[in-house]
Amino acid sequence: MKVNKILVSQPKPTTEKSPYFDIAEKHRVQIDFRSFIKVEGLTAKEFRQQKVSIPGHTAIVFLSRHAIDYFFTLCKDLRVTIPDDMKYFCLSETISLYIQKYVQYRKRKVFFGNGHIQDLAPLFAKHKNERYFVPMSNLNNDELCKMFDAYGIEHSQAEMYRTVSNDFDPEFIDQYDMLIFFSPHGIESLFKNVPNFEQGDKLIACFGKVTADAIRNAGLRLDLEAPTVEATSMTAALDQYLAKIQKQ
Repeated sequence: MKVNKILVSQPKPTTEKSPYFDIAEKHRVQIDFRSFIKVEGLTAKEFRQQKVSIPGHTAIVFLSRHAIDYFFTLCKDLRVTIPDDMKYFCLSETISLYIQKYVQYRKRKVFFGNGHIQDLAPLFAKHKNERYFVPMSNLNNDELCKMFDAYGIEHSQAEMYRTVSNDFDPEFIDQYDMLIFFSPHGIESLFKNVPNFEQGDKLIACFGKVTADAIRNAGLRLDLEAPTVEATSMTAALDQYLAKIQKQ
């Protein structure tokens, strides 16, 4: 099958040096970008209904930059003042540095892991007397909560933002030979907008095992999955795949 048009279910890269642009030129294909999902914050009224008091905590856990943005936005809307001695625990260093957008960065009160929730366990064990608050989305899992319970650590969490589907016309999908997904929620958005979607000859690619499982569970054929030993990124896998089918 010849691939002419590819849709990546993410926002268009903001840099001109994106590997996607190199692939488009190298293989003479058209690559378009459109996010299938979007993140939006809760209103102050919606948050109050959860009856959680932020000032009653001594530490905040941030799992994403979205969590940071919507936490401080809601605090401003709620007129909640964050004390200077509040401690912040972040999933990664990149996320921890993003806090500087809102508060003065002090190493003595900012801690971070290596990108996995389990990396935070030693930090929580060392600071087990803190009262933790976790800003969550509507798609949160229980892994962090179970970790706190295992250490007997006082904590609470509340939804502060949510992931929802972006709307698009069913005919929009028809023009593409390949669709690339990065999240199970992208698959949900596809079927929300195209309830009677039939894959046919259309190729489907994805990054990550969870997304791959969602594709297969939806009864779709997965033609390209990354990462692999040979291709650790989606772009590397796509480059190799296009080269292979063009030779055929």
